[in-house]
Amino acid sequence: MTPPRAEPPILASASTVRARLLAAAGIEVQQMPSGADEEALKAELGGLDDESLALALAEAKAMTVSAAHPGRLVLGADQLLVMGGRRFDKPRDIGEAAAHLAAFSGRKHQLVTAAVALRGGTVLWRGAERARLAVRPLTPASIDAYLAIVGPAALDSVGAYQLEGPGAQLFERVEGDFFTVLGLPLLPLLEFLRGEGVPAWAC
Repeated sequence: MTPPRAEPPILASASTVRARLLAAAGIEVQQMPSGADEEALKAELGGLDDESLALALAEAKAMTVSAAHPGRLVLGADQLLVMGGRRFDKPRDIGEAAAHLAAFSGRKHQLVTAAVALRGGTVLWRGAERARLAVRPLTPASIDAYLAIVGPAALDSVGAYQLEGPGAQLFERVEGDFFTVLGLPLLPLLEFLRGEGVPAWAC
C-alpha cells in the first residue's frame, strides 16, 4: 500500500517570486497569504534593528497561518530596503515608484531578507541575509522609460524593481546572494528543509 503523501509546506506569502524560487528548487508549497497588517506591525516593531525587524515580520506572518494549520510546516518571509537610515515600503503607485527610483539614483542601498519556519506555532528555523546594491545614475526620462516597460510589476517589490528582469538595467553593482535580492535566504532555507525531509529526493 502506498503511504499517504505528506502535505507540502505552506508559504505564508502572496509573492509569486518566492513561490517560483522554491518550485525551481524542487520544493512544492501551498501559498496562503497571512493577511497580517504589515503597517501596524512595522509601527509596533519599528524600534528593532533591520535584521530583527525583518525576522519579526516574517515570523508574525507565519504565526498567523500556523495558528490555523497547527500540524503543517509554515514558511514566512519578509524583505526590507534600507538607505541612509530610511526604510522604504513597496510603492503604492507608479508615481511613488518613480520617486523611490529617483531617490536610489547614484546611491547604494541594502536589502535585508528574512525567512522563518514554524510548526504548531513553534519557530523551528530562522535566517536572514543582507545584499548591497549600487544604482547607476538615473535620469527622469530613463526612470519613466523603465516604468513604462515593467508597468504594475514595479509595485510588487519593495525597490520597484526585479533584478531578474529589466530591473537589472538600473544597477552598477550588486554585492550579495542573488536569491537574497529576489526575496529569500534560499540556500540556508533549503538546508533546513532537507533536514525536515523536504523534498525527499534531496535528503
